Amino acid sequence: IFMYSQSKDKLKLYGDNFNINNELIYENVKSDFYKNTKTKIKGEILATCPMKGCWMKMSVAEDTLFVRFKDYGFFVPKTGAEGKSAIVNGYLSIDTLSVKQLRHYAEDAGKNEKEILKIKEPEIALSFMADGVIILDKTWLYKTFNKLSIHLASFDNDQEMYKHIYTDQAHWL
Repeated sequence: IFMYSQSKDKLKLYGDNFNINNELIYENVKSDFYKNTKTKIKGEILATCPMKGCWMKMSVAEDTLFVRFKDYGFFVPKTGAEGKSAIVNGYLSIDTLSVKQLRHYAEDAGKNEKEILKIKEPEIALSFMADGVIILDKTWLYKTFNKLSIHLASFDNDQEMYKHIYTDQAHWL
């Protein structure tokens, strides 16, 4: 029997609760973004708004998504989330970010006035409007699974069982 649990400080929910099962493959979602259907995407957090936590940049496949939060209704941590895995629930779109928006985000990110004034053109970007975000502490998960793997390997030499359990759990990363 295999049991798995996480303490609340290893997996954090922000915004609306959602089921993380059946996350969609980003490449499929990206090609169908125009359908405006709710989706779940997993990626790595590159940055969060250091002023309020009101946006984040996320690496997904070979793209960078700019993630905002529905109705400014919740915030993610201002620091310490970089490098962690996240699952976002909401809508993928291609947006035109105005000069005013870009300058606001640059100000939030701590850019100086000279850098902010260099922004003179709107930008077309992949955007995600999230109504829920789950942040996973990837470092903790790797340590936990490594300990689990060592324990299982010493407990039972059946490599097929080891591979099955490790593979089933690795998708959380």
